[in-house]
Amino acid sequence: MSDKKIVFLQKKYMNAIGLMQKRLVIIVLIVLLLGLFCYTCYEVYHKNYGHKVVICIPVYGQSYALGEEAKRITDFDSLRIKFNGRIVTEKLDYTFGYFDHSSQFKQWIKRILHYDKKAFELSVYGMAEFLARELGEDTLVCIFPGGHGMSTIQQLMKPFNPYKKFIQEIRTANDKAVERGWEFFVPAVCWMQGESDIVEYPTYDYKDYFHRMYNDMNTDIKNITHQKDDIRIICYQTSTVTKGLKYKTNDYDGVEAKTPTAQMEIIRDDSLIWASGPTYPYNFVNESLHIDAVGQKHIGILAAQSALGILRNEKRIMGLVPLSYEIEDENIRIMFNTPCPPLCFDTITVSKVDNYGFNVVRNDDTDIISNVFIDQNTVVIKCSESPLGCKLRYGINGDFLKGGCNHGSRGNLRDSHSLLPHWCMLYEYSL
Repeated sequence: MSDKKIVFLQKKYMNAIGLMQKRLVIIVLIVLLLGLFCYTCYEVYHKNYGHKVVICIPVYGQSYALGEEAKRITDFDSLRIKFNGRIVTEKLDYTFGYFDHSSQFKQWIKRILHYDKKAFELSVYGMAEFLARELGEDTLVCIFPGGHGMSTIQQLMKPFNPYKKFIQEIRTANDKAVERGWEFFVPAVCWMQGESDIVEYPTYDYKDYFHRMYNDMNTDIKNITHQKDDIRIICYQTSTVTKGLKYKTNDYDGVEAKTPTAQMEIIRDDSLIWASGPTYPYNFVNESLHIDAVGQKHIGILAAQSALGILRNEKRIMGLVPLSYEIEDENIRIMFNTPCPPLCFDTITVSKVDNYGFNVVRNDDTDIISNVFIDQNTVVIKCSESPLGCKLRYGINGDFLKGGCNHGSRGNLRDSHSLLPHWCMLYEYSL
């Protein structure tokens, strides 16, 4: 090959290299411009959300709060699409169903790996759907679960890890809302806890611990959100009294009713506590400890009614609870707060139980009831002798180690609401 041809080929090669370099530079510039454009769009998108209000109502407690054993019936895609993205998690996104009680890092890993085998049905899904339908398009509903299964109330209080993680997740949601220029506040927290305080027979006062927990939670949340209004607690009522291994029918000295009664009295007497409802009217998984998904959904809708009342400054909902009683000879007359009068006995939804769930137990473990009937918004109990010194109970019954509306601890008393009635809460009085 001649020298001229070699020089020609070298020039041609160099020109080709130069052209390739120019094309590469152009491609890099285009990529950079596209990247800059996308970044700008991202920044505009994230900085110009418009005015939004985020109401955060999470659920906190033990296994009921986490929906354990309740096979999920809520479709997460529908939860997002149906409500135009107005139902969000603590990250203000739509990655529902990923939870770890001990570690936010493990929770993040589960999100990355899409590990959702424990994405059970939560009461707050039904609650959020109800609220999203009732609230305006500029309002987002932030929901997520917190807590730890098989935990007493003491183990869920400050400074234990479940509590700290729960407060941190509220902080995360608040910070993300602030970044976007949105208003953020926590009107209420749903409380679903109490089974372990029956099963483990603790000696402390449940109401005292509850109020201590509430005071810490209220203070810590207000320090994050800077809201003026105190948070409310929307409280359910546990009914698994027969999970106690010491339980015996008509046991005068039995203490299984302590926790449900404490919850009823908290709801009835504390102006900052609102009701959702008791769990006994629903089916329990394997008739054991946990309500099923339908029960979770119903509890969520009851919680939503209270949440909406809180947001609209309406009269406090405290459900169907006993207000007072009178004793006249051998009769007891019990007055109730009845949300939708009149009272009625329902033996279809909840299997009939002796005396519709009422017991008047003498100190020798004998039930002295002879008849029970309704008179307007009162229940009249006729006894075979004077009930003074006895214990008046409602719903403290059922088959040993059974739960639910067929064989568990239960009663048949409810109000007359046709779609979602309030069922009477379990309780015990010393007469």
